[in-house]
Amino acid sequence: MSNSPVRAQAKGAERVSAEGNSAVGEHGVSKRVKASNRKAEGSEPAKSAQPARPAASARAAKPAASARAAKPAASAGAAKPAASDKAARSAASAGSATFAKPAAKPESRLAMVRRARKINRELAEVFSYAHPELDFRNPFELLVATVLSAQTTDLRVNQTTPALFAKYPTPEDLAAAVPEEVEELIRPTGFFRAKTKSIMGLAAALRDDFGGEVPGRLEDLVKLPGVGRKTAFVVLGNAFGVPGITVDTHFMRLVRRWRWTEQEDPVKIEAEIAEIFPKSEWTMLSHRVIFHGRRICHARKPACGACPITHLCPSYGEGETDPEKARKLLKYEMGGFPGQRLDPPPGYPGRPAPPLSPSG
Repeated sequence: MSNSPVRAQAKGAERVSAEGNSAVGEHGVSKRVKASNRKAEGSEPAKSAQPARPAASARAAKPAASARAAKPAASAGAAKPAASDKAARSAASAGSATFAKPAAKPESRLAMVRRARKINRELAEVFSYAHPELDFRNPFELLVATVLSAQTTDLRVNQTTPALFAKYPTPEDLAAAVPEEVEELIRPTGFFRAKTKSIMGLAAALRDDFGGEVPGRLEDLVKLPGVGRKTAFVVLGNAFGVPGITVDTHFMRLVRRWRWTEQEDPVKIEAEIAEIFPKSEWTMLSHRVIFHGRRICHARKPACGACPITHLCPSYGEGETDPEKARKLLKYEMGGFPGQRLDPPPGYPGRPAPPLSPSG
């Protein structure tokens, strides 16, 4: 009887020992406790995850950085992101990196007008002798010569008109001429049949409508056959002293290169340039711009390296910039060659043009 409790305790101890063998792990700690501890640790991320956060954020930042680095490579020719001013200055001083030049601010209207007027002043010094490059002795000769100058050079017109005006000195004479004879005289200027029709038509209109005199008003001149605004302003400005802007191919090219206008229509160009300059400058401005276009700022090969206004030109570099090579591109008196007029005005620094050769 007395041994039964002992045996019962022993059996209980055996059961505990048997359970302990399956539940107690290393260092005498119950496996269930360890599992519960691990579970509890997993439910407390604030303590266990804090040390891992920097590594996790670093890992997360790497793909973003690589993605940013890959963007410029993905788009060929894309500009690098702008660096901060401080970083740019330090890198520039160290010479360790090259940064893109910041984009220039758009030129204001006021700045453009000031630059345009300065160009005109400087061209006035360079081409102080600028003048109409057609030989003429009166408004009628200038009118006819200007009509003939379409699609040819002033030089070729000047070489052709002496014989024409010797035979037909007045509108009445030209209006009564034989068309085939006029065609033969002006053949060197090209498009001689159409031009014969125009100059004989305007001569007849002068005879019939204006008493044989060239009118001094724009609205009358543009009614004559073959006479447009450009021709009318040439005549008004140089035969009557009435200011006008002559928008020929040289003028159109240069005012667009200088970014005085973006227009392409001659009438619109005329209107925009007229707003930049005072009316008193219109005629001489036209001569200076045309002189510059014929001698230096050519259509295909501008002589940028020999240009006197490069510091004011937003298109510098479109042509030859080497000074020696550019000087070889200069024409007429600027290049040491004869000018376009057989009878140039006093003060012209170049040589007169030669007369038309017998072969034409």
